[in-house]
Amino acid sequence: MSPRSASVNEELRRRSRERLLQAAVELVSERGYEATTLGDIADRAGSARGLVSYYFPGKRRLVQSAVHRLMHRTLEEALEREPRTEDGRERMARAIDAILGLARDQPVLMRQHMAGILQAEGFVQCPEQQRLAQLLRETVARHGCEDVDADYAMLRALLMGAVFAALVPGMPMSVPVLRAELFERYRLDWELGVPPDAEAASGGTCDTDLSRFFATGTAPECGPGPRTAQSK
Repeated sequence: MSPRSASVNEELRRRSRERLLQAAVELVSERGYEATTLGDIADRAGSARGLVSYYFPGKRRLVQSAVHRLMHRTLEEALEREPRTEDGRERMARAIDAILGLARDQPVLMRQHMAGILQAEGFVQCPEQQRLAQLLRETVARHGCEDVDADYAMLRALLMGAVFAALVPGMPMSVPVLRAELFERYRLDWELGVPPDAEAASGGTCDTDLSRFFATGTAPECGPGPRTAQSK
């Protein structure tokens, strides 16, 4: 059997990393952060335990990256769903609803994410977070903001504050109330995005199968190499 090509090796590494991200999201959602070990994540992903530290410097970094991936892909899915639109107000409404929806549907994950940000390591600017930031910056720009840098930072702060308020143990604020405040801030009509009454009529949006957000399919196999004169 001929050695695997560089492109096949790269694809194998990418899919190994994807499996670890997906396993982290699943296990923390099921058990909580403290009850989930790196060994558990490696076992769920079907990876060698030493491979986790090859991609991530620790559990907190892995979990933050995994949640940032979930946030990025959830936002991307919301922005690009049918009917697709370039209208800046509709896209801002979809962005707000997507992030608030995660606070509602994935409270364990999002609560742990917020707690992790407040730890000594702080905010992890991983590739997944950078993709999320790019989508939010594009949303701000299409909404018509003049200073994208400042307005992106404000939108990020408002969304983080809303998620925190929705998840405070013992005194959470309701998502519709938080949505109303954000919609007023950005002068959005209530019927834009996915209004809470529309979600209730459709049976809600909570989806426990998050596998579509992680590209963990079968990697390409190494085929036989070219035949040479010696191998004929």
